Amino acid sequence: MSHVDAVVTGAGGFIGGHLTAALLREGRSVRAVDCKPLDEWQQLHPAAQNLVRDVSLRDAAVEVLAGGAGEVYQLAADMGGMGFIENNRAACMLSVLTNTHMLLAARDGGVDRFFYSSSACVYAADRQQQAAVLPLREEDAYPAMPEDGYGWEKLFGERMARHFREDYGLTTRVARYHNIYGPHGTWRGGREKAPAAACRKVATAVLTGASEIEIWGDGEQTRSFTYIDDCLTGTLRLTRSDVEEPLNVGSDQLVTVNQLYRLVEEIAGVELAHRHVPGPLGVRGRNSDNTRIVKELGWAPTTELRDGLAATYAWVHDQVRAAHRAGPVRV
Repeated sequence: MSHVDAVVTGAGGFIGGHLTAALLREGRSVRAVDCKPLDEWQQLHPAAQNLVRDVSLRDAAVEVLAGGAGEVYQLAADMGGMGFIENNRAACMLSVLTNTHMLLAARDGGVDRFFYSSSACVYAADRQQQAAVLPLREEDAYPAMPEDGYGWEKLFGERMARHFREDYGLTTRVARYHNIYGPHGTWRGGREKAPAAACRKVATAVLTGASEIEIWGDGEQTRSFTYIDDCLTGTLRLTRSDVEEPLNVGSDQLVTVNQLYRLVEEIAGVELAHRHVPGPLGVRGRNSDNTRIVKELGWAPTTELRDGLAATYAWVHDQVRAAHRAGPVRV
Protein backbone atom coordinates (compact mmCIF):
# COMPACT_ATOMS: atom_id res chain seq x y z
CA MET A 1 0.00 0.00 0.00
CA SER A 2 1.08 3.59 -0.54
CA HIS A 3 1.88 6.20 2.09
CA VAL A 4 -1.16 8.12 3.38
CA ASP A 5 -1.55 11.20 5.53
CA ALA A 6 -3.73 9.42 8.08
CA VAL A 7 -4.96 5.97 9.06
CA VAL A 8 -8.10 5.73 11.20
CA THR A 9 -8.87 2.38 12.82
CA GLY A 10 -12.38 1.92 14.15
CA ALA A 11 -13.44 4.14 11.25
CA GLY A 12 -16.79 2.39 10.98
CA GLY A 13 -17.69 3.52 14.48
CA PHE A 14 -19.09 6.76 15.83
CA ILE A 15 -15.94 8.79 16.55
CA GLY A 16 -13.97 7.14 13.76
CA GLY A 17 -16.53 8.09 11.13
CA HIS A 18 -16.57 11.71 12.23
CA LEU A 19 -12.77 11.83 12.46
CA THR A 20 -12.39 10.43 8.94
CA ALA A 21 -14.70 13.18 7.68
CA ALA A 22 -12.73 15.86 9.53
CA LEU A 23 -9.43 14.67 8.07
CA LEU A 24 -10.90 14.56 4.57
CA ARG A 25 -12.14 18.13 5.01
CA GLU A 26 -8.55 19.12 5.71
CA GLY A 27 -7.58 17.65 2.35
CA ARG A 28 -5.75 14.66 3.86
CA SER A 29 -5.47 11.27 2.26
CA VAL A 30 -7.17 8.83 4.66
CA ARG A 31 -7.17 5.07 5.00
CA ALA A 32 -10.29 4.15 7.00
CA VAL A 33 -10.25 0.70 8.62
CA ASP A 34 -12.83 -1.34 10.53
CA CYS A 35 -13.58 -5.02 11.04
CA LYS A 36 -17.31 -4.57 10.36
CA PRO A 37 -18.74 -5.02 6.84
CA LEU A 38 -18.98 -1.70 5.00
CA ASP A 39 -22.77 -1.68 5.12
CA GLU A 40 -22.57 -1.65 8.94
CA TRP A 41 -20.30 1.39 9.21
CA GLN A 42 -21.88 4.40 10.90
CA GLN A 43 -20.51 6.61 8.13
CA LEU A 44 -18.87 5.60 4.86
CA HIS A 45 -16.84 8.26 3.04
CA PRO A 46 -16.12 7.46 -0.63
CA ALA A 47 -13.15 9.85 -0.65
CA ALA A 48 -11.32 7.63 1.85
CA GLN A 49 -9.66 4.31 1.16
CA ASN A 50 -12.09 2.08 3.08
CA LEU A 51 -10.80 -1.30 4.21
CA VAL A 52 -12.47 -4.12 6.11
CA ARG A 53 -9.67 -5.54 8.26
CA ASP A 54 -9.45 -6.92 11.80
CA VAL A 55 -6.42 -5.14 13.24
CA SER A 56 -6.49 -7.26 16.37
CA LEU A 57 -4.58 -9.63 14.04
CA ARG A 58 -0.90 -8.81 13.56
CA ASP A 59 -0.87 -9.34 9.77
CA ALA A 60 -3.86 -7.03 9.29
CA ALA A 61 -2.28 -4.29 11.43
CA VAL A 62 0.93 -4.52 9.39
CA GLU A 63 -1.05 -4.41 6.14
CA VAL A 64 -3.04 -1.26 6.94
CA LEU A 65 0.16 0.61 7.85
CA ALA A 66 2.17 -0.68 4.89
CA GLY A 67 3.74 2.26 3.08
CA GLY A 68 3.70 4.39 6.20
CA ALA A 69 1.43 7.14 7.49
CA GLY A 70 1.75 10.65 8.82
CA GLU A 71 -0.78 10.10 11.59
CA VAL A 72 -2.40 6.97 12.98
CA TYR A 73 -5.59 7.26 15.02
CA GLN A 74 -6.08 4.03 16.98
CA LEU A 75 -9.78 4.10 17.87
CA ALA A 76 -10.53 0.42 17.26
CA ALA A 77 -11.89 -1.30 20.38
CA ASP A 78 -14.70 -3.55 21.51
CA MET A 79 -16.72 -1.17 23.66
CA GLY A 80 -20.04 0.54 24.32
CA GLY A 81 -21.99 2.25 27.07
CA MET A 82 -22.19 1.11 30.68
CA GLY A 83 -24.73 -1.57 29.84
CA PHE A 84 -22.17 -3.18 27.55
CA ILE A 85 -18.86 -2.76 29.37
CA GLU A 86 -20.16 -4.04 32.71
CA ASN A 87 -21.34 -7.26 31.08
CA ASN A 88 -18.53 -7.83 28.58
CA ARG A 89 -15.32 -7.31 30.54
CA ALA A 90 -13.36 -10.07 28.81
CA ALA A 91 -14.35 -8.80 25.35
CA CYS A 92 -13.22 -5.30 26.32
CA MET A 93 -9.91 -6.61 27.64
CA LEU A 94 -9.21 -8.37 24.35
CA SER A 95 -8.72 -4.96 22.76
CA VAL A 96 -5.17 -5.15 24.16
CA LEU A 97 -4.44 -7.30 21.09
CA THR A 98 -5.51 -4.46 18.79
CA ASN A 99 -3.42 -1.90 20.66
CA THR A 100 -0.39 -4.20 20.75
CA HIS A 101 -0.46 -5.06 17.07
CA MET A 102 -1.12 -1.49 15.95
CA LEU A 103 1.76 -0.16 18.05
CA LEU A 104 4.12 -2.81 16.71
CA ALA A 105 3.04 -2.11 13.14
CA ALA A 106 3.44 1.64 13.68
CA ARG A 107 6.90 1.17 15.18
CA ASP A 108 8.02 -0.85 12.19
CA GLY A 109 6.00 0.82 9.44
CA GLY A 110 7.20 4.41 9.12
CA VAL A 111 4.52 6.18 11.17
CA ASP A 112 5.16 9.76 12.26
CA ARG A 113 2.55 10.09 15.04
CA PHE A 114 0.34 7.58 16.83
CA PHE A 115 -2.83 8.68 18.67
CA TYR A 116 -4.45 6.38 21.21
CA SER A 117 -8.02 6.94 22.37
CA SER A 118 -8.23 6.22 26.08
CA SER A 119 -11.15 6.85 28.40
CA ALA A 120 -12.16 8.48 31.67
CA CYS A 121 -12.83 4.90 32.79
CA VAL A 122 -9.12 4.73 33.69
CA TYR A 123 -9.70 6.92 36.75
CA ALA A 124 -9.57 5.49 40.25
CA ALA A 125 -13.00 4.40 41.46
CA ASP A 126 -12.47 5.76 44.98
CA ARG A 127 -12.43 9.30 43.54
CA GLN A 128 -15.85 8.83 41.94
CA GLN A 129 -18.06 7.65 44.80
CA GLN A 130 -20.09 10.84 45.26
CA ALA A 131 -22.51 12.51 42.86
CA ALA A 132 -20.95 15.88 43.74
CA VAL A 133 -17.61 14.59 42.50
CA LEU A 134 -14.46 16.67 42.29
CA PRO A 135 -13.38 17.03 38.65
CA LEU A 136 -10.84 14.37 37.73
CA ARG A 137 -7.27 15.54 37.11
CA GLU A 138 -4.97 13.53 34.90
CA GLU A 139 -2.84 12.50 37.89
CA ASP A 140 -5.92 10.95 39.56
CA ALA A 141 -5.50 7.81 37.45
CA TYR A 142 -2.93 6.60 39.98
CA PRO A 143 -2.77 4.69 42.28
CA ALA A 144 -4.58 2.56 39.71
CA MET A 145 -8.15 1.44 40.40
CA PRO A 146 -9.89 1.81 37.01
CA GLU A 147 -13.23 0.50 35.77
CA ASP A 148 -12.97 -3.28 35.79
CA GLY A 149 -12.30 -4.75 32.36
CA TYR A 150 -12.61 -1.80 29.98
CA GLY A 151 -10.84 0.68 32.26
CA TRP A 152 -7.91 -1.66 32.86
CA GLU A 153 -7.54 -2.27 29.13
CA LYS A 154 -7.46 1.47 28.47
CA LEU A 155 -4.95 2.17 31.22
CA PHE A 156 -2.72 -0.64 29.97
CA GLY A 157 -2.99 0.79 26.45
CA GLU A 158 -1.84 4.16 27.76
CA ARG A 159 1.21 2.57 29.36
CA MET A 160 2.05 0.72 26.16
CA ALA A 161 1.87 3.95 24.17
CA ARG A 162 4.14 5.63 26.71
CA HIS A 163 6.76 2.89 26.63
CA PHE A 164 6.74 2.64 22.83
CA ARG A 165 7.54 6.36 22.88
CA GLU A 166 10.26 5.99 25.51
CA ASP A 167 11.86 2.77 24.23
CA TYR A 168 11.36 2.97 20.46
CA GLY A 169 11.01 6.69 19.75
CA LEU A 170 7.46 6.39 18.37
CA THR A 171 5.67 9.71 18.86
CA THR A 172 2.51 8.81 20.78
CA ARG A 173 -0.34 10.95 22.06
CA VAL A 174 -3.15 9.88 24.40
CA ALA A 175 -6.57 11.44 25.06
CA ARG A 176 -8.90 10.38 27.85
CA TYR A 177 -12.37 10.81 26.37
CA HIS A 178 -15.28 11.72 28.62
CA ASN A 179 -18.62 10.39 27.31
CA ILE A 180 -18.55 11.46 23.67
CA TYR A 181 -21.97 11.84 22.03
CA GLY A 182 -23.61 13.25 18.90
CA PRO A 183 -25.32 12.29 15.63
CA HIS A 184 -24.33 9.12 13.75
CA GLY A 185 -23.66 7.21 16.96
CA THR A 186 -25.01 3.90 18.22
CA TRP A 187 -28.54 4.53 19.50
CA ARG A 188 -29.90 1.03 20.15
CA GLY A 189 -28.80 -2.57 20.57
CA GLY A 190 -27.08 -2.40 23.96
CA ARG A 191 -23.87 -0.53 23.10
CA GLU A 192 -25.40 2.97 23.15
CA LYS A 193 -24.36 5.53 25.75
CA ALA A 194 -26.62 7.60 27.99
CA PRO A 195 -27.28 10.60 25.68
CA ALA A 196 -28.26 8.38 22.73
CA ALA A 197 -30.35 6.14 24.99
CA ALA A 198 -32.16 9.16 26.42
CA CYS A 199 -32.83 10.51 22.93
CA ARG A 200 -34.11 7.12 21.75
CA LYS A 201 -36.45 6.65 24.72
CA VAL A 202 -37.89 10.17 24.46
CA ALA A 203 -38.26 9.97 20.67
CA THR A 204 -39.97 6.60 21.00
CA ALA A 205 -42.37 8.04 23.58
CA VAL A 206 -43.15 10.97 21.28
CA LEU A 207 -43.84 8.68 18.32
CA THR A 208 -45.88 6.10 20.24
CA GLY A 209 -47.70 8.37 22.68
CA ALA A 210 -46.13 6.75 25.74
CA SER A 211 -46.11 8.84 28.89
CA GLU A 212 -43.36 7.06 30.85
CA ILE A 213 -39.75 6.05 30.26
CA GLU A 214 -37.28 3.95 32.24
CA ILE A 215 -34.04 5.20 33.78
CA TRP A 216 -31.43 2.99 35.40
CA GLY A 217 -30.92 3.65 39.11
CA ASP A 218 -32.20 6.76 40.87
CA GLY A 219 -30.95 9.06 38.10
CA GLU A 220 -28.89 11.14 40.51
CA GLN A 221 -25.57 9.74 39.30
CA THR A 222 -23.59 12.52 37.61
CA ARG A 223 -21.57 12.77 34.41
CA SER A 224 -20.22 15.28 31.93
CA PHE A 225 -20.96 14.67 28.24
CA THR A 226 -18.73 15.84 25.39
CA TYR A 227 -20.09 16.73 21.96
CA ILE A 228 -18.42 15.08 18.99
CA ASP A 229 -17.21 18.36 17.44
CA ASP A 230 -15.26 19.16 20.61
CA CYS A 231 -13.88 15.63 20.66
CA LEU A 232 -12.55 16.02 17.12
CA THR A 233 -10.96 19.40 17.80
CA GLY A 234 -9.30 18.11 20.95
CA THR A 235 -8.07 14.96 19.23
CA LEU A 236 -6.47 16.77 16.31
CA ARG A 237 -4.90 19.48 18.49
CA LEU A 238 -3.47 16.96 20.91
CA THR A 239 -2.15 14.64 18.19
CA ARG A 240 -0.25 17.50 16.55
CA SER A 241 1.01 19.01 19.81
CA ASP A 242 4.15 18.42 21.87
CA VAL A 243 2.13 17.09 24.84
CA GLU A 244 3.44 13.63 25.72
CA GLU A 245 1.30 12.83 28.76
CA PRO A 246 -2.41 11.84 28.57
CA LEU A 247 -4.91 14.71 28.54
CA ASN A 248 -8.60 14.83 29.40
CA VAL A 249 -10.73 15.59 26.36
CA GLY A 250 -14.06 16.19 27.99
CA SER A 251 -16.70 18.70 28.96
CA ASP A 252 -16.71 19.96 32.55
CA GLN A 253 -20.48 20.65 32.54
CA LEU A 254 -21.66 18.24 35.25
CA VAL A 255 -25.30 17.05 35.23
CA THR A 256 -27.31 14.27 36.79
CA VAL A 257 -28.79 11.60 34.55
CA ASN A 258 -32.23 12.90 35.52
CA GLN A 259 -31.22 16.36 34.29
CA LEU A 260 -29.96 14.83 31.05
CA TYR A 261 -33.35 13.24 30.42
CA ARG A 262 -35.22 16.44 31.30
CA LEU A 263 -33.09 18.37 28.82
CA VAL A 264 -33.95 15.91 26.06
CA GLU A 265 -37.64 16.14 26.99
CA GLU A 266 -37.50 19.95 26.81
CA ILE A 267 -35.92 19.72 23.36
CA ALA A 268 -38.66 17.29 22.28
CA GLY A 269 -41.40 19.45 23.83
CA VAL A 270 -42.73 16.76 26.18
CA GLU A 271 -42.77 15.98 29.88
CA LEU A 272 -42.61 12.29 30.75
CA ALA A 273 -42.85 10.26 33.94
CA HIS A 274 -39.66 8.49 34.97
CA ARG A 275 -39.67 4.93 36.21
CA HIS A 276 -36.40 4.10 37.93
CA VAL A 277 -35.31 0.50 37.45
CA PRO A 278 -32.23 -1.57 38.33
CA GLY A 279 -29.43 -1.54 35.79
CA PRO A 280 -25.68 -1.03 35.27
CA LEU A 281 -24.69 2.27 36.86
CA GLY A 282 -20.90 2.58 36.88
CA VAL A 283 -19.38 5.11 39.27
CA ARG A 284 -21.57 7.55 41.18
CA GLY A 285 -20.03 10.68 39.71
CA ARG A 286 -17.50 11.64 37.02
CA ASN A 287 -16.40 15.00 35.65
CA SER A 288 -13.42 16.34 33.71
CA ASP A 289 -10.86 18.74 35.14
CA ASN A 290 -9.76 20.82 32.15
CA THR A 291 -6.99 22.77 33.83
CA ARG A 292 -4.21 20.91 32.04
CA ILE A 293 -5.69 20.93 28.54
CA VAL A 294 -6.27 24.68 28.78
CA LYS A 295 -2.67 25.15 29.91
CA GLU A 296 -1.18 22.85 27.27
CA LEU A 297 -3.40 23.50 24.25
CA GLY A 298 -5.05 26.83 25.10
CA TRP A 299 -8.40 25.18 24.47
CA ALA A 300 -11.14 23.14 26.11
CA PRO A 301 -14.55 21.83 24.98
CA THR A 302 -17.10 24.63 24.64
CA THR A 303 -20.33 23.09 23.28
CA GLU A 304 -23.21 23.53 25.71
CA LEU A 305 -24.96 20.27 26.55
CA ARG A 306 -28.36 21.54 25.39
CA ASP A 307 -26.98 22.52 21.98
CA GLY A 308 -25.28 19.18 21.47
CA LEU A 309 -28.34 17.27 22.62
CA ALA A 310 -30.58 19.23 20.24
CA ALA A 311 -28.52 18.08 17.26
CA THR A 312 -28.30 14.54 18.62
CA TYR A 313 -32.02 14.28 19.36
CA ALA A 314 -32.94 15.47 15.87
CA TRP A 315 -30.80 12.73 14.33
CA VAL A 316 -31.94 9.97 16.72
CA HIS A 317 -35.59 10.98 16.27
CA ASP A 318 -35.19 10.44 12.52
CA GLN A 319 -33.71 6.98 13.10
CA VAL A 320 -36.50 5.99 15.49
CA ARG A 321 -39.14 7.30 13.11
CA ALA A 322 -37.64 5.29 10.24
CA ALA A 323 -37.56 2.17 12.43
CA HIS A 324 -41.15 2.85 13.53
CA ARG A 325 -42.29 2.90 9.91
CA ALA A 326 -40.56 -0.42 9.33
CA GLY A 327 -42.20 -2.15 12.31
CA PRO A 328 -43.29 -1.80 15.95
CA VAL A 329 -41.17 0.45 18.18
CA ARG A 330 -40.58 -0.53 21.79
CA VAL A 331 -39.93 2.01 24.54
